[in-house]
Amino acid sequence: MRFPFSLLGLFGAQAAFQPTQLDVGQQQTLAPAAVHRTSRLTFALKEGPDVFSPRTLVELRRPGAGVANEAGDLVLVPYTQFSLDEKTNNKSILIAPLEGNATKPLEIPLPGGGEAFWLDRRSIGHAVDSGKGVLDLYAYALSPELQLNLTTPAPVFVGAFPTKTAGKLKYSEPDGALVFVDYVYADGNLTAAKEQDERRARVPNAPMVFDALNERFWDSWLSPKSASLFSVGLARGPGGEWKLASTFENLLLGTRHTSDDFSFLGGNVLYTSLDPDLSPLNGTRNVHLVKITDPGKPVQLTSGKQGGAGAPLLNSDGTKAAWIQQPTDTSGHSINKIIVYDLINKNRVTLAPTWDRSPESLAFSLAGDVMYFTAEDHARVKVYALPIPSTSSASASTGYPLLPKQFHNPVPLTHQGAASGVQLLPGGRLLFSRSSFASPNDVYVLQDLSSFESNIVLGSSQALKPKINQVTRFNAEALESKGLDEGEEFWFKGALDRDVQGWLFKPKGWDEKDTKKWPLAMVIHGGPHGTTADQWSDRWNPNVFSQQGYFSIWMNPTGSTSFGEEFAESIIGDWGGKPFVDMVQGFKYVLESYPQIDPDRVVAAGASWGGYAINWLQGHPEYGFSFKALVCHDGVFDSSASSYTTDVPRFFNHEFGGAPWEEKNVHSKFSPANFVHKWSTPQLVIHGSKDYRLPDTEGIAAFHALQQLGIPSRLLIFPEENHWVLGHENSLKWHYEVFKWFDEFVGDLADS
Repeated sequence: MRFPFSLLGLFGAQAAFQPTQLDVGQQQTLAPAAVHRTSRLTFALKEGPDVFSPRTLVELRRPGAGVANEAGDLVLVPYTQFSLDEKTNNKSILIAPLEGNATKPLEIPLPGGGEAFWLDRRSIGHAVDSGKGVLDLYAYALSPELQLNLTTPAPVFVGAFPTKTAGKLKYSEPDGALVFVDYVYADGNLTAAKEQDERRARVPNAPMVFDALNERFWDSWLSPKSASLFSVGLARGPGGEWKLASTFENLLLGTRHTSDDFSFLGGNVLYTSLDPDLSPLNGTRNVHLVKITDPGKPVQLTSGKQGGAGAPLLNSDGTKAAWIQQPTDTSGHSINKIIVYDLINKNRVTLAPTWDRSPESLAFSLAGDVMYFTAEDHARVKVYALPIPSTSSASASTGYPLLPKQFHNPVPLTHQGAASGVQLLPGGRLLFSRSSFASPNDVYVLQDLSSFESNIVLGSSQALKPKINQVTRFNAEALESKGLDEGEEFWFKGALDRDVQGWLFKPKGWDEKDTKKWPLAMVIHGGPHGTTADQWSDRWNPNVFSQQGYFSIWMNPTGSTSFGEEFAESIIGDWGGKPFVDMVQGFKYVLESYPQIDPDRVVAAGASWGGYAINWLQGHPEYGFSFKALVCHDGVFDSSASSYTTDVPRFFNHEFGGAPWEEKNVHSKFSPANFVHKWSTPQLVIHGSKDYRLPDTEGIAAFHALQQLGIPSRLLIFPEENHWVLGHENSLKWHYEVFKWFDEFVGDLADS
């Protein structure tokens, strides 16, 4: 979990939209029509059996993170796969053995979608929309022992939920209970929610009234319903059949808490919630513990003076709780800290308080004395381990600075790619999922942790040489012939003489000895507190650029995460400053290092903050990039206007030094709209109409400015997309338009 919210994150040649014919008087008030360049009469994306094309990207399997059963011998991985021919996005789960190779993985299609989860060692629960306004729960019974080939079991009906919106289901067999998230009205009554939904649906397009923020978030208008946590009994009957109880307890009833972030173990539910007594402009999120046998009576474990908290976790024997939190409620990029709370002694300790990286997901060792977690570091997401100091005395927190060094320095267990879904398994093993530039998620198991844990707790300096086994290979066959580039890391001196990192990807067909000149695309990530990491992307994939014939560079300038707190926060109040010094220096470094790049055929693209960067570059030709074409996706045009219209105004207020009406803000200095008079580069503008992080008026405004200035420009609007393009066919359209736009200005025939 990252805090705060980032700003971000039938195809073929088509004619641009034609404006309605104006009368002569109106036409005379407009700038001269844009004169388009000579280009190909037709354009097509590069395709072929050995080409990683946008179509290949769209049709790959998209695995989530794997989850093992309690015995640690099987893993469940949900995945989807889109078929362009059938126009369907098919959801399935894969069950794979974690030890040995005798058993072939089992794939279970889920035609109705839904959510699958472990019930016990050999049973899987599946909640799916019944089509009647409620969720049905089914159970799949796997074979008792591993055989050469697991066979697909038949689903058995277990029971139904009162609504169709239950999710994040977590089952505890010892408690005989299922805890989940669902959405209710102010009365907190889950069984009445469906009837109230139907009553509201009878008044379509009814007006909405709001008295406080937020009125909308990300891509939805907020409804009178809010997220709460519920428990329901679920257990086996005398004949071994599963039975879902009919009583659903609202664990947060009467608290005014809302939550969809929780851990469930040993009858306890650890969850996070915004403080209902504070303004939504405040970022404080507290951690609470509630027993499923005593709903509506949570105990708050945080002070209420910290910032956002998340990733709550209970250890295996229920004696400790853990979470990550930010020290203050500001919305800058503060480093997350890991808090461990002793539920018996009521003491807490902050792990590695001076460590300059930001932990995300957490996992206790089975003994509870080592914390495993993921964190970004130098544009990777690594798995780390750190021993937990004693929390049995009141001096646990105050004595921390005096503890030995092993309690201050997390040990990395992985070094490449982007890890997620860390889970400890019996037998000294750790399960995680990992993707990279060259592959979507697969499941891995890290072996032989027992001796390592003993050593790390005792402070041994012996380095771990982990044995890592790959369990799944979801897309190995589909990608085998594509020749994906793993990316080349480069470093250079940027603003303030700091070291800045970036990635370079070479075009398919590039040869170091070749004299051919290639076009270059500079791609700028969003955030700005984000990073281009060694991680798979279904949206901005470097290998798609490579295989469409471009060198591409993906720098991590000032403001990027994974390089320390100071580097990330140096962009605050300086959006148009240091990051662009970095980009200029990195761009020069790459051109000097690769003479095969044609400096007269360079383009740039970016989304969110990267879109801001594109609009900022437009107004600052003195940087000397000489781009021939630009692409701005969901970018900031007028920062002052964005701070009024965004769903996260506190973010803009923090980043720009104050609200738009306060004298201390820097909007006049760093808003792209104030430099439109210098714009001259052809630009494609893309925006989603359901983007409430940066509303589509920002894209429309940029397009209007370009058109009135007579600059070649095009507007691509996705009426049903948010800040990201998630629709598979929309993704193909996005890729087609982006590469067609680039081709018109830097393609082989662009100047013919």
